[in-house]
Parts: sequence; C-alpha cells; structure tokens
Amino acid sequence: MSLLDYFKSKKKPNTAVTAKERLQIIVAHQRGERDAPDYFPQMKQEIIEVIKKYVHIDSDQVSVQLDQNDDKLSVLELNVTLPEEK
Repeated sequence: MSLLDYFKSKKKPNTAVTAKERLQIIVAHQRGERDAPDYFPQMKQEIIEVIKKYVHIDSDQVSVQLDQNDDKLSVLELNVTLPEEK
C-alpha cells in the first residue's frame, strides 16, 4: 500500500447516514417541545417581540429551546442570528 492509496481511500459520507443524523436531530427537537410547559409558545413569541424592538430580525433567526435535565433543572437556551453591522 502506497502513501497515495491511503489518502484516496477516504470515502464520501453516506447519504443514508446523513439522513439518519438529521432525523435524530428533528426527533430530539420535537421531544423537547413535547415536554415544554403550556406557556412556552407564548413566552417564545414575547421574547422574539422584545428582540425585534431593538434589532430588525425575522422570527426564523431566533431559536428558543427549553432543556430539562434529570435533576429537574430547566435551562432556557436562546440563539439569535444578528444582522451584520454596516
């Protein structure tokens, strides 16, 4: 086996594996929403409205997620994609 054969042997990622990973992410996201409190959708919308008062963004640029650990500890995670300054 030559050194060039070693570098050529790397295979492209399998599309089935990629699809499986994406599906796992979607399922995990939906499970997180299922366990969320009843007030969560309204709270999420209110947080987005407050951010919009200060920065021009679309609703799809904001991700709000509630994670719950086994210790009954809740973590609210907020990710906002801010526009670039001109």
